[in-house]
Amino acid sequence: MAVRDPDQGLTLEAAKPPVTIIVLLGVSGSGKSTLGKRLADRLGWPFFDGDDFHPARNIAKMARGQPLTDEDREVWLDRLAEVIETSIAAGRSAVIACSALRQTYRERLARGHREVVFVYLKGSPELIRDRLAHRHGHFMPADLLPSQFAALEEPIDALTIDIRESPDTLVETIVHRLGDRVPAPP
Repeated sequence: MAVRDPDQGLTLEAAKPPVTIIVLLGVSGSGKSTLGKRLADRLGWPFFDGDDFHPARNIAKMARGQPLTDEDREVWLDRLAEVIETSIAAGRSAVIACSALRQTYRERLARGHREVVFVYLKGSPELIRDRLAHRHGHFMPADLLPSQFAALEEPIDALTIDIRESPDTLVETIVHRLGDRVPAPP
């Protein structure tokens, strides 16, 4: 966007905000979708829920209480990586909820793009088990939580957020900790 400086008669290009793709990661029940929607609303960015990108066979498998394999996750991860690629190419920031439990999954999603920031929603198995017990209408049964924790490779290169606080507090914590990678509060 061009901005005209009336004192000097110059037209200056206003700095475009950087493109940032925030990937909220963690086990089922960590709050990825809830926080993702709120964070996207807070930032005015689009939100993509990773659950919406699973092939039907993956959802059916999880609904039967069977954990996904790395092979099961390939198509799903590639679909989400394409969302990231498309967003970056369009110069559009976004928030994505995706379990991204293993380092190889995170690498597959980011494809080396510096614009991708991982935010790890960390909670104890007890806290998350309690949340899952109160969640209704989701295909992922609480019985699969141990397999999620077993597959989880805690990231060393992500912003780690303790999920014991309220969703609104967590959103503001994420915005604050990401600093100049997100728009300033209104």
